[in-house]
Amino acid sequence: MNLRRQTWTARLALAAFAALCLGWLGRLDYARKISTDVLDLIPPEKGSPELGLVRDLAGNVQSRVMLFSLTDAAAPGRPPVAAAHDFAAALARSPLFAEAVPLDDASGQTRLGQAIFAQRLTLLLPSWLGERARLFGTSGLPREKFSGWLAERSAADLEAYLNRPEAVAMQEFIPQDPLLLVPRLLDRARAIGSPAGGSSGAALVWARINPSPLSDAGQGPVFAAVAQAAADLHTRDPGLALRWTGVNRFAAASRARIESEIKMLNVLSLLVVAAVAAILVRRIWKLLHLAPVILCSLLGAWTVSTLVFSRLHILVFVIGSLLSGVAVDYGFYIYMQPFLQPEETYGAKLRRLLKPLLASCLTTVIGFSLLLWSDLPLIRQIGLFVSAGLLSALGVAILYFAQLRRPFLESRTFGQRPGPSAGRGRRALRTRVRPWLRAAAAAAAAIALLGPWRLHWRDDIRELDIPARELQANDAAVRAQFGDASDRTIYLTYGDTLPAARRHLEDFLAYAAAADPGATFGSLGAVFPTEDDWRALPSRLGQLDGFRDDFGAALGRHGFAPESFGPFFTAWSAVQQDPPAGPYDALYGSLAPALSGPLGQLYSSRPPLPWFMTIVDRPAGPAPPAALQTVGVDQLQSLDNLFTRYRWSALRLSAVGLVLIIASVFAIYPARRGLRIALIPAGSCFFVFGLLGLCGQTLNLFNLLGAFLGVCLSHNYSIFSSDSAQARQPIPVPVRLSALCAAGSFGVLSFSHIPVVHALGLTVALIVLTALAAIELEPFVRGEAPNAPA
Repeated sequence: MNLRRQTWTARLALAAFAALCLGWLGRLDYARKISTDVLDLIPPEKGSPELGLVRDLAGNVQSRVMLFSLTDAAAPGRPPVAAAHDFAAALARSPLFAEAVPLDDASGQTRLGQAIFAQRLTLLLPSWLGERARLFGTSGLPREKFSGWLAERSAADLEAYLNRPEAVAMQEFIPQDPLLLVPRLLDRARAIGSPAGGSSGAALVWARINPSPLSDAGQGPVFAAVAQAAADLHTRDPGLALRWTGVNRFAAASRARIESEIKMLNVLSLLVVAAVAAILVRRIWKLLHLAPVILCSLLGAWTVSTLVFSRLHILVFVIGSLLSGVAVDYGFYIYMQPFLQPEETYGAKLRRLLKPLLASCLTTVIGFSLLLWSDLPLIRQIGLFVSAGLLSALGVAILYFAQLRRPFLESRTFGQRPGPSAGRGRRALRTRVRPWLRAAAAAAAAIALLGPWRLHWRDDIRELDIPARELQANDAAVRAQFGDASDRTIYLTYGDTLPAARRHLEDFLAYAAAADPGATFGSLGAVFPTEDDWRALPSRLGQLDGFRDDFGAALGRHGFAPESFGPFFTAWSAVQQDPPAGPYDALYGSLAPALSGPLGQLYSSRPPLPWFMTIVDRPAGPAPPAALQTVGVDQLQSLDNLFTRYRWSALRLSAVGLVLIIASVFAIYPARRGLRIALIPAGSCFFVFGLLGLCGQTLNLFNLLGAFLGVCLSHNYSIFSSDSAQARQPIPVPVRLSALCAAGSFGVLSFSHIPVVHALGLTVALIVLTALAAIELEPFVRGEAPNAPA
């Protein structure tokens, strides 16, 4: 192919590639495509019910809640209740808010209490009767004695209850509920309650928004509505102060800081690459020829990733933005290789370099492609992003330099003085230094063998996000006013089905009462009967044909006037003649109209994982047995065991990927060269892990991912330098330049505020620098110093 035709073919191919990528990226809705939600990093895995709870509670229930606290500087000890009502009304008028409730208003609890009382014989009677039937079964009495036994026990319980001080508030309801169905429920639910403010001098408002707090509509417009409502209050009373919190505040702050980091890291990465290259090359302006390679590699990575995945987390682009430090490898290697003869064509030069280029690129892509089988969505997305970016970088580098007349970037030379005296001086220096280098190599080998055994691992989902300390402090202060405190524990009991979840709740409440008899437990799930008691209600009522007369007589014996309980006996006769029936699940919809504000968060009957919340007035203790399918909400915040499992999954995939990489190297190169190529990256990885282990560092999943990436990069440099090592020549300048650029580029990540990104960048930079040092010093340690410059 003549030069003109080669030039235009390469230009057309590059233009077509850029047009296709830009055309696809230009039509995307980035608000929907890119997520900042940490929950999107968790896979929807059926094998881990805790994940379902996290998604349902945090994603669909709690995430839309916003909490507001109003105080008045003019009256520090008196809550501005009227202002809170006005503020709640202003929020409720906005279509962005589904509801806004001032928590001094007890109307929600009143509606719920009225609904429960009206349905007490449907909701509470099955459980009450089931407990009494099971207790009667332990008495040894004949079955026909059940009605009289139940009547006498119920009358005695009523007499004992009316001697308690709290019975005064229930006097007017007792004629309708002498079985004490509702009072017993209130005793079990004392831990449930909304804070009324006042004690802190604050008036509280609970609100729930309609749009997702992770969407643009759930952030900017909602913040504007809050600001407008607050401004209206300040106009009337300048002394009012508002504190508020919500998931959308954290999401907006996280997105802004991550976007800022993307820009900063990209700029710093390019500056580091440019600075390193400026030191090692003669004509700095020629470095501009590498910009299209870097940009097109990122363009290809973005395009392929957004084509394959319906939604990507923004951390993929934060980590992937450092691809520029890797993408220059192929450009450097092609661009800085001199033409062997004046008449050598670009095609001939490329054929000479094609074997190491393809070996380094394809083996690395093979390794990263295995990450697509990871359980963690973020790792799958990073694997595809890097693989697509590296393939794009190689293809674009080949095409871009094909359209230049004679692409060659000349390097600088340092410390090379001609003459025999200079050669003798270098040999003498090598002789003196060699023992020290061998001792250092032995020490490095000892660290690589012994240090990794001292490593400590810890994974925490909170390390996937940027810590916003001011927002966290504000959130803790506001939630404390709403009753969130260290002396209360919240548990979630779940099941594959609604009946199973309710059965597990019954078992958990029994376990908790036995484990801590002095604690108070509150769960709205206790309102509903278990499915067994619900199904058994008609037959049990059938055993109590004489209960009305027996109970009337028992009441008389305990000093009550039976005729005063007429409303109860009328309702009892009705329920006995027509027992409640129908689908069990329909019971849970009967209270839905009365569940407003915070009360709507006390249980969820929706599939695929129904759950019930239990509030305990005790600090968290030992985790409940796994058979109870109950977890503390604080356990859901870290998910350490879950991420540890993902780390081991990533380790297995990485090990398989590295085996494939090494196998492909031995398939391409002779055994001795293949062994050298494999040992340098592996030794560098073990040395860095050993060093971190001896320094007492705690590592996480992303240190492991960084190690895999660092090994793949070091593998490239080992391949590129293999020909020079075989010929006993100095390391090629492109290898040195690529390694330093990658180390600097990933070293930039160590300044990230995101803990996992910091861990990944630091690990990669250390492994790359160690591999470069090994390549540079290897011939001196072996006593085979290079005999000619590259």
